[in-house]
Amino acid sequence: EPAAAAVAVAAGPAAGAPAAEEKSSFDVVLKSAGSAKLQVVKAVKELTGLGLKEAKELVDGAPSTVKEGLAKAEAEDLKKKLEEVGAEVELK
Repeated sequence: EPAAAAVAVAAGPAAGAPAAEEKSSFDVVLKSAGSAKLQVVKAVKELTGLGLKEAKELVDGAPSTVKEGLAKAEAEDLKKKLEEVGAEVELK
């Protein structure tokens, strides 16, 4: 019986691993520019390398994806920077 228990325990983390792997990349989604739209446009332009026109279109089209496939730390950093200028942001 102890051997069966060990197998069940070993299977537990392995079953959880695919779920963890799926969340190794995050999308940063701009939900709303908030009241400081110009600041958000500037931040999006700076953080994404987009031109001013493209950054403005992205902000005007909210909700829209700012960046895709980022590591968790990078996604959280981007989210924090956008929230600091008044944007409403979520990670997916």
